Amino acid sequence: MPRQARLMLAGQPYHVTQRGVNRGAIFVDDIDRQLFLHLLHGAFVKHHVALHAYVLMGNHFHLLATPSTNQGLAHAMRAQGNCYVQAFNQRHERSGPLWQGRFHSSMVDSDAYLLSVYRYIELNPVRAGVVAIAEDHPWSSVHGNLDLRDDPLLTPHPVLQALAPTLQQRAMRYAEFLRDVNASAEAPVIRAHNAMQRPLGDAAFLQMVEETLGRPVVLRKRGRPLKEGTEGMKTT
Repeated sequence: MPRQARLMLAGQPYHVTQRGVNRGAIFVDDIDRQLFLHLLHGAFVKHHVALHAYVLMGNHFHLLATPSTNQGLAHAMRAQGNCYVQAFNQRHERSGPLWQGRFHSSMVDSDAYLLSVYRYIELNPVRAGVVAIAEDHPWSSVHGNLDLRDDPLLTPHPVLQALAPTLQQRAMRYAEFLRDVNASAEAPVIRAHNAMQRPLGDAAFLQMVEETLGRPVVLRKRGRPLKEGTEGMKTT
């Protein structure tokens, strides 16, 4: 059965994930992580993709990125992925694939869900029990988005910039949002849409995407439909 074409639109943010084959490690040490980010930055600059958030875990990674062309994200991920696997295999004297298939990507509604995906990505190490707070994980965009250090990989999304007029005020507002005790309620919805590679957004956003692409994009679960009021969530 042929693979379904990706839902790719220029100017729309995407939540991107990729795992190691058989859930194996994709990073052995910090040299690997530094190389991964270096190659990612080069590929994103070349193919005009803006990176807003990221986190590197032991056997997978998450990105939030906006391509400026319809195929920019796919080209950038392919170039970066191929170069990283070659370097990883050579350095660690191994052969064969490193990734568990293609990367997953789900389009994100900027108005309703973008900040929630920022938070979902940067809280990943906390949910995994690796650290107590997001800032304790060194391989994450949280330090740049909280203005704790300069991160040249990052381009703030306009929605993040709209939180406050100054960088310091924005960092404070985002820190409050990051620590919202209700954040965990978002995780299953974001995870499900990314796994199925379906757009994450409200009804108006999904209708816009369907009309643009000319095909259904709504995530439909097997079994009985969800009760009213449980289909999604919006940030405030």
